Amino acid sequence: MTEDEVLDVAEACADTVRRAEVDLLRVAYQWAVLHSAERLDPVESAKPGREKARRFGGAGTPEVTEFAAAELGVRIGRSPWAARQLIADALDLRHRHPQLWARVEAGEVRASYARHVVAKTRDLERDEAAYVDAAVVESADGRIAWSRFEALVAAKVAQAAPERARERELRAQRATFAKRLRGEADGMSSYLVRADLATIEAIDAGFARKAREVAEARPDDPDLQTEDQRLVRAVLLAATGADAGAEEADLLPVVELVVHVYAGSDREGVARIQGHGPVTEEWLRQVLGPRARFRVQPVLDLAGQAPVDAYEIPDRHRKAVQLIMPADTFPFASCTSTTMQVDHTVPHDEGGVSGIGNYGPMTTGHHRVKTHGAGWQVQQPFPGIFVWCDPGGVFYLVDHTGTRRIPEPEHERETERPRPSGKPVVVELWHTTVDVRYDAA
Repeated sequence: MTEDEVLDVAEACADTVRRAEVDLLRVAYQWAVLHSAERLDPVESAKPGREKARRFGGAGTPEVTEFAAAELGVRIGRSPWAARQLIADALDLRHRHPQLWARVEAGEVRASYARHVVAKTRDLERDEAAYVDAAVVESADGRIAWSRFEALVAAKVAQAAPERARERELRAQRATFAKRLRGEADGMSSYLVRADLATIEAIDAGFARKAREVAEARPDDPDLQTEDQRLVRAVLLAATGADAGAEEADLLPVVELVVHVYAGSDREGVARIQGHGPVTEEWLRQVLGPRARFRVQPVLDLAGQAPVDAYEIPDRHRKAVQLIMPADTFPFASCTSTTMQVDHTVPHDEGGVSGIGNYGPMTTGHHRVKTHGAGWQVQQPFPGIFVWCDPGGVFYLVDHTGTRRIPEPEHERETERPRPSGKPVVVELWHTTVDVRYDAA
């Protein structure tokens, strides 16, 4: 293709993406209409754990059945939380931002711009949201840079509800913290302190003074040649109460790091620190080697965990479940917390054993969908391998690598799938090939 032809194709692709995003909002709105609160049985809904009516969007939007987001989410390859946000945005655009929605439907405003506006105005009253709608609709077509558009929306939200803006300021003042951040890699991590400006200025000045003391006490230390290195040491000194000339190894308190190392050519040279991620063995030697004591433990026999004749799950089983399946086992879920509920795949009161091969970690919300959502089915043919069937009859494979939709044979696609009745049934999987690879570890 010529340069002009390549640009024409790129423009057409971008236009297709924009139109598809609008269509997805339309579909999400229609899904909400089909799952209005009126379809719930009030008597059944009042029981503990059962599906409730929830207002996904802001004030003035209709309530939706709680589990509707889960089915929509798995069908479009997103978590139930992400699908709930999509439904909420679609409802807000239709009921609270008519001007913005009109420009979105006309192709003049991108869905991402509109969704940003409705997310920032969800806690506003309907008339306040309408004020923001009118104030930003003209600038939402991309004529200003994204950062400027974010600032514009924030300003209009504050103008629409000044008292609410003041409440946010007061909440922010109380929301001070000092904590380790997640999401770092390559053997590095971060610690963040959030406080009022005056406090941060005082902390900054104190660390700068301590860094100067470090420079004077250890001028030849090769690890303390830059200002940033000395500031990090100053923070450590402040945390431990030691003087500027102390050796780093003497400053570090006793902590426990769980390091997984692997024998075998496919993993040689790479280890994994639990709660952090992969690091090279060279990093282990250089960083942990001089200051750490190691306790070597054998691999937990995951398959050899004897089942128990009780509903309660022993701690040793919970540990094995975390190692086999560290993430939420609901399709496309993302939670990796170690405090998730551990579900019996086959319920205990229906004969399911309390043992490895019949457990799966899930958040409370996803556990309720699995237990009380009509038509959801799941089996665990092998420990850590979950086959889900949604209420529409579509199958998903969930394992430690994530979620994959199981493709249908051609003859199944030609006929309409019957929606499951919601009664427990045995799922018969058709013969299909799915590329699944598992580590010996």
